[in-house]
Amino acid sequence: MVVLAASIVSKSGKVLVSRQFVDMTRIRIEGLLAAFPKLVGTGKQHTYVETENVRYVYQPIEALYLLLVTNKNSNILEDLETLRLLSKLEGSGGFKIDHMVPEYSYSLDEEGICKHAFELIFAFDEVIALGHKENVTVAQVKQYCEMESHEEKLHKLVLQSKINETKDVMKRKASEIDKSKIEKNRGDKGGFGPLQSMGSGRIENSFSDLSISSSGTGFGSGSGFGLTSDVDSFSTKPKGRPTSSATAPPKGLGMKLGKSQRTNQFLESLKAEGEVILEDVQPKLTQSRAAAAPLTDPITLTVEEKLNVTLKRDGGVSNFDVQGTLSLQILNQEDGHIQVQVQTGDNQAISFKTHPNMNKELFANEYILGLKDPNRPFPTGQASDAGGVGLLKWRMQSTDESMVPLTINCWPSSSGNETYVSIEYEASTMFDLRNVLISVPLPALREAPSVRQIDGEWRYDSRNSILEWSVLLIDNSNRSGSMEFVVPLADSSAFFPISVRFMATDTFSDLKVTNVIPLKGGNPPKFAQRTQLITDNYEVV
Repeated sequence: MVVLAASIVSKSGKVLVSRQFVDMTRIRIEGLLAAFPKLVGTGKQHTYVETENVRYVYQPIEALYLLLVTNKNSNILEDLETLRLLSKLEGSGGFKIDHMVPEYSYSLDEEGICKHAFELIFAFDEVIALGHKENVTVAQVKQYCEMESHEEKLHKLVLQSKINETKDVMKRKASEIDKSKIEKNRGDKGGFGPLQSMGSGRIENSFSDLSISSSGTGFGSGSGFGLTSDVDSFSTKPKGRPTSSATAPPKGLGMKLGKSQRTNQFLESLKAEGEVILEDVQPKLTQSRAAAAPLTDPITLTVEEKLNVTLKRDGGVSNFDVQGTLSLQILNQEDGHIQVQVQTGDNQAISFKTHPNMNKELFANEYILGLKDPNRPFPTGQASDAGGVGLLKWRMQSTDESMVPLTINCWPSSSGNETYVSIEYEASTMFDLRNVLISVPLPALREAPSVRQIDGEWRYDSRNSILEWSVLLIDNSNRSGSMEFVVPLADSSAFFPISVRFMATDTFSDLKVTNVIPLKGGNPPKFAQRTQLITDNYEVV
């Protein structure tokens, strides 16, 4: 008997765990496991399938298969005995593949199997060695995998006792500090003692609860509404009207109301359910500027095209619009006196337009972008414009479906009380698409749809009732793909409009920057070129 591999696969054919016991290439084991779901029949009593070279011995476990791949010369009775032993194994964390013990609540799904993949592999190794079954029991396998250590338990107990002792010391110190503060406040005497304690304690605490923050000596500045510093100075100042500097807060300062901790927790719970929370505009701008990667090259030229496409669900193009820009960003002022030479592609459907300050004749004759006044430099710095200075823009419109980089076909069909939906994509060979996200609207559901087959990954947004199909990269290896899922009976119009997002590093215009020419002589400055094609609005209606 020789067991080639022990695996756990889903009924759709996805491999969750696989352990090979003989020398075997990855391509071969993937091919053997990929062929298994197609060989399994329905309504049959036996749990083995034979092919020309190997034998599959399997056991269904809810939505999974526990599978042994053996050669055809192996003893099927011993194979079944090995399969039964594997089905009762526990991992070191108490995870059972089958006959789950009551004290553990791990689920027999893809997430549970993947979470305990290493425990299962270790248990498989204890049962099968070099393709042959070991003479072990379930209890022995569990003992070998757990490998309990008395010294380890003792060390953990000592460590936990130290942690508990440290927490007790911290509590005592905190209570002593609070008592000393109370006694100090009671012992303070004088004309302005109560006022000072009120200003530095009660008012400051009340405003800190409201999350009122500022800087300087105004509200919430740590001086207790500005009372502490003023009280200290009253003893040396004559009675009368205080000066304007003591009463009026500095210019430009004011109260800033924030969210309390309870509000933040409520918003986080809404976000976890899929709700879109609109934050304040000002913090978002600050975060986006901080998150933007700073430019390191002295000159950066960005070629960007935005797609606005509307496809018909029955085929054809309702709208196809491409708008492109070439922008320039210069860090140093001494690099501002330049001209940019570009090279355009062979697409005759694209019409280029230069900025009004550009020399149109120079671009038309030599494809060089330069200012009308050569003595005038280009603007410099990042703060002036996040997108840079626009030099050139272009546009292309078409109704030719062959120009569409990605087409989506959706086929809903109803059978009984269910609706079966098949969606497929077809990508043209013009571009390699990255971060593809296809969002399919669904009717209101009580639970996630049943995805039968998919090329890529999927996610269900229960809050907005949207099924998201994501593919990281579409190239020559996967120009077409499909997804099938089942939902309760629904109208076919409920699955439209389908929105699509992706990006590419090539463009329709095939515009390239070939050179940057310095007008004041010297070596050509270093420059970086960024090219991207993104979707602005891409839908199937």
